[in-house]
Amino acid sequence: MRDLILHNPRCSKSRETLKLLQDRGVDLEVVEYLKQPLSKKELTELCALLGLKPLQIVRTKEALFGELGLSADSGYSDAQWIDVLASHPKLMERPIVVYRGKAAVGRPPENVLTLL
Repeated sequence: MRDLILHNPRCSKSRETLKLLQDRGVDLEVVEYLKQPLSKKELTELCALLGLKPLQIVRTKEALFGELGLSADSGYSDAQWIDVLASHPKLMERPIVVYRGKAAVGRPPENVLTLL
């Protein structure tokens, strides 16, 4: 996966993470994932880089999660959670930075410094 930040400009943590990286001279492709959703393959790759299960990058407190009738205890497989994220990118945790073959969730923003 290429070096990038999965960014939502409306999210303060996403903006803070992007600024933190820019202040350190790290030039990444900015992907507004709500406008350019990741494919199932990319989401699977991303989870592997993060070392996380797909459910671990789902925003379970997002209103949409409940509106869709989803539950963390649903028994969904990893593939089913990937399907959910592919269909509803708003449910993906943000921001996520991929840099030099590693990835980190920017919550808090300083988490991404481990990639540098």
